[in-house]
Order: sequence, then C-alpha cells, then structure tokens
Amino acid sequence: MATRTSGGTDFLSNLGKIYGFYTGGFLAFVILLAVLEQVGVPNKILGYLFVFFTLAVYAIIGILSRTAQVSEYYVAGRSVPAFYNGMATGADWMSAASFVGMAGTLFLLGYDGLAWVLGWTGGFVLVSILIGPYLRKFGAYTVPDFLAFRYGGNFARGLGVIVLVACSFTYVTAQIYGTGLIASRFLGMQFELAVFAGLVGILVCSMLGGMRAVTWTQVAQYIVLIIAYLTPIVILSTKNYGFPIPELTYGQAIADITAREQEMLATGLTTAATLKPHIQPFFNYTPLNFFAIIMCMMVGTASLPHILMRYFTTPSVREARQSVAWSLLFIFLLYFSAPAYAAFSKLEVYTNIIGRDLSAIRPWLFSWGELGLIQICGKNAASIDAVIAACKAIADHPGVVRLQDFVINTDVIVLSTPEIAGLPYVISGLVAAGGLAAALSTADGLLLAIANALSHDVYYKMVDPNAPTARRLIVARVLLLIVAVVAAATAATKPGDILAMVGWAFSLAMAGNFPALVMGVWWKRATATGAICGIIAGFGLCLFYLVTTRYFPGAGVKYFGMTSLLNAATGAPLVDIAKAMALPNAMESFPTLAHPLANKVGWFNLTNIACGLLGAPLGFAVIYIVSKLGREPSAEMQAYVDDIRKPRGRTVLEEKTT
Repeated sequence: MATRTSGGTDFLSNLGKIYGFYTGGFLAFVILLAVLEQVGVPNKILGYLFVFFTLAVYAIIGILSRTAQVSEYYVAGRSVPAFYNGMATGADWMSAASFVGMAGTLFLLGYDGLAWVLGWTGGFVLVSILIGPYLRKFGAYTVPDFLAFRYGGNFARGLGVIVLVACSFTYVTAQIYGTGLIASRFLGMQFELAVFAGLVGILVCSMLGGMRAVTWTQVAQYIVLIIAYLTPIVILSTKNYGFPIPELTYGQAIADITAREQEMLATGLTTAATLKPHIQPFFNYTPLNFFAIIMCMMVGTASLPHILMRYFTTPSVREARQSVAWSLLFIFLLYFSAPAYAAFSKLEVYTNIIGRDLSAIRPWLFSWGELGLIQICGKNAASIDAVIAACKAIADHPGVVRLQDFVINTDVIVLSTPEIAGLPYVISGLVAAGGLAAALSTADGLLLAIANALSHDVYYKMVDPNAPTARRLIVARVLLLIVAVVAAATAATKPGDILAMVGWAFSLAMAGNFPALVMGVWWKRATATGAICGIIAGFGLCLFYLVTTRYFPGAGVKYFGMTSLLNAATGAPLVDIAKAMALPNAMESFPTLAHPLANKVGWFNLTNIACGLLGAPLGFAVIYIVSKLGREPSAEMQAYVDDIRKPRGRTVLEEKTT
C-alpha cells in the first residue's frame, strides 16, 4: 500500500526529514525577512514576500502531489501515517475561525467565549469513540457513501449530500472570507479582489492532487500556523512577565486586565455600562446558550464531513484511532493558547490605545480603519483627521480614546495584536501567513468534501455508474472549481462574521448527520425509512430555525400559526455592540462589526447558532420511532453493522482496483 502514496515508500520513510527541512527553511525565511526589515525594506514588500512565499510552497506541494488514481484523489491511497494525519487534521480543523476568530471572541466575551473552546476540543472525543474508526473500517470515500450502504439506496445518499453541501458551503465561505481579509490588509488589495486572489491559493493546493495533495499541504500549513500563533504571545509573555510560556503567565495577565479595568473606571476612560469584565461568567450568554453552544460545537465536530474524511486516509482502524489522539494534541497547542492570546491582546489595547491622545494614534490603525474594521467615535478610523473630526462631533469629548469610543472587529484581534503591542512588522507578517495557512487548509478540505460528494456520490453513484476513472476525476476537478468560485462570490458580499458562519455549519451538521451516523453504527435496528425521516426532520427544523430567527424573525413562522410563540421569545441581539459601545448607528453603517453572538433568538431564547440542539434530538427520536414501526433491517445488514464495530478484519466496502 505504501507504494501508492506520494512519492512511494521513500517519501513515507523520509517524512520526518522532509518536514524537518521544511520547518528549518521556513524559520530561516522568517529570520531573513527580519533582517530585511532592519535594513529598511518597506513593510508592504515584506507582506508580499510572506504571502507569496507561503502560497508558492503550498502550490509546489499541490502540483507535485497530482494524481490520476481515484483512491489517491479521494482518500490519499489510505496510507497516511497516524502522526501526520493528526497534523493534517489539526490544520484542516483550525480554520480562520480558530486562528483569527477564536481569540477575538475571547477578547470580546471573556469567560463566555470559552464555550467555543470547550465544545470544539471535546468534539474529537466523540469522533474517536462514536464515529471515526467505524467509518474507516467501513471503507467509504465519503460520508454519504456510508449512509447509502447502511440505509440502502440513493435517497439516503442524496440527503447526505444535501446536508454535506449545506454545512460545508457555509463553512468554506467563512474561510474564503478570512483569506480575503488577510490579503486585503497585507497586499493592499480591494477586499472583493483579495477574496479571489486567496481562491487561487486554495485551488492550486487541491485541484490536481485531491486528498493526497491536500494532506501533505495541510501538514506544511500546520507547521506555519502554529509557529505564527505562538510567536507573538511568547514574545509578549517574555516582555511583560519575563517568562516565555504564555499559558503560565495568563493568570497574571488576567489580574492586570482586572486592575486596568478598575483604573479606567476611576479615570473616566470607560463607564460601568460600557465595561464588560473579562472574567465574569454569563455576562453575554445565558447559561442555556453557553452550554448549548458547547454541545453544538462538540457534536458538530463529530459530524462535519471534512473532518470525518480525514480518518478515511489512514492505513487501518487502529491508526484512525491514533490519528484522533494526535489531532487532539496538535489542536490543543493552539486552543490552550487562545485564552492567553485574547488576554495579552486585551491588555495591550487597554494599555496602548485606551487613554491615548487622539493626535498620537499610531498609523497602523488606519490601515484597518480604511478597510472598515476599526472605528473610533462612530466612524471608520481611516486617518487622523477622520478620527479627530468624529470625536469633536461628540459633546464634551476629552480628546483621548475612551473604551466606548473604540470598536474593533473581532476578526482583526489576532492579526493586529503585534502592531498594537509595537512588535516588529515581521511578526505581523508571520501572523498573517499563519492566518492564511489556517484559512487555506480548512478551505481545501471543505471544497474537497463538497466536490467529492458531488462527483462521487451524485455523478458516479447516481448519474453515470460506468464512468471511467479519467472522466470521474475531470468531473471532480470541474465541480471543485465551480464550488470554489461560487463560495468566493458569496464571501465577497461579506455575509457575516467568520465565527457566526462556522457556528451555523456545526449545528447543521449536528442536526443532519449525527443521528443517522451514530444510529447507523450503534443500533442495528435503525432502518432506511427511519434514517431518511430523521435526517429530514432534524436538519429541516434546524435550518428553519436558523433562517427564520436570523433573517425573518417572527415572519418565518407566521404562516404556520406560531407567530405569537416566536415573537414572544424573539428579542434584541444577545450582544448589541452598537449599544454597548454607545455608537447608535454603528450596526447600520458598519455591519462587519457585528459579532456572531449578535444573532436573533427564538424558542426558549435559544440563539440560532445552537439550532442543532433542537434538530439533533428530533432526528434521534424520529429515527427510533419510525424504525420501531417498520420492518427491521436484513440479517445481512445487521451482520455488516456488527462487522463495522470490530477493529480487526477486512474492510467492509472493498475498493475497486481501477
């Protein structure tokens, strides 16, 4: 089997050396750029070098990994070692939401933001225990493949494809949005053009080599993103507290933030109505929504198709389990650091921005202000003149930046922290390269999941079962291109905050996939009719709740005779930043400031990000009831289910050799 992997046996046996040289080369490149900065090379040139060098490396890996074999394209020949599959899964998982949005959410929400960290980390336990190894034992190319076999036909496969496309497209749009955000800032491009520039980087990684190219590219991307994420906070931890392990100095940073909050209150730099204490629980979320988000992110993790696909690539069920453990380790390195990143960033904002004279604002801030991502006194901070004019229009303004004057998009926190702290520009470029790697790695996996489902499950399995290998791969690549362009066009419209879109994807996957997958593996009595009804009921309810509460609060259920029920529970956004920051027109003039928590709530005052909490239980209940009412599956199918749960033995679905 090793001979079918990238470069054959020699490549696999030398993976440590190859990626060791790669890591050393990347660090040498960063040092070189640091030297260039010291000798006066303009920051814009450094930004271009960072972005284009990393994109070039990913492109080279993608091109070298091109393949014309179906197994290589869809599942990397099922020969990826557990350690490297865990690293690739970590990169696939740590998207723009994790890299760019996580610390920003913790920055804004403090304690309440931990709901996302807890949910996303815990989800891999469910993957290991309930689903991942068993899908590997089954031997599928895609998640709908399993649904079709287990529930006997293309109806279940088609529903699986619908769920997969819905959650993956939502997710990939967020990733392409993240690439556009980074490229527009560091390449000086218009956001709408930057989105498509980032798209090119995504396509060269995945289009020619499929899962094989994506796997080895994601390993390289993980190395970049983890170095980029840890470097600034290691520097800040050393600078502020004399110790280079930020996770251990995090407590002191929290204490300093609390002290600074009290100082700002005493000096009039904030008000009690504006200040949200960093360590206070349930300030932004009700306990219901806090724990609902934990549950939805956890279960959604265990049912996202692009994550489950990674466990199709290991040589055995045993290595699938091992790769889950490695995934947790590699993800832990970033997630354990995210709260510290948020704390150090907030301390730098409170120290270096709040209280600063308007005429002394640093120029870096205007670069983000021009993109509409930072406001001061209710206006985009595009220039010093714009800031001074906006603040002068406020009666009795003291002439310094107060907390209620300053609004920053949560997706900018991580990218701007090095500049806020006055670190060398090369650190900012490094962080941008890491954010780009995070967005690209996840976008690659998601686009591949969508394109593979459409080409394999729809075209090959439902339209043309006799299609030759060459035509199947052409169709897969054409569909990959089409989906990517549509997602980029959607991202160019700035549809919402990165973390909000990601949250929706998790709930949709939780409601649509999780009940059918779990019952399919763990309950032999589950029938095709029960699974089909369960997917329709759970996914339908979740999608209905999300759309109506987000876009048509109250109106969406008017025609179902439930207007009073929804209207009674539908209120203002959970976090009204415009009101909190005393900027009456901020949300209307600057929609990108809206945080994912600024979503409508509906039944039981449940935020729509957690709509999976409604859909998944309904899906389980419907599958159970309908299955009990119908005829039980055949003895042969029940034997297959028993076989799937055994870690040893042959793969249930044998692969074709063509």
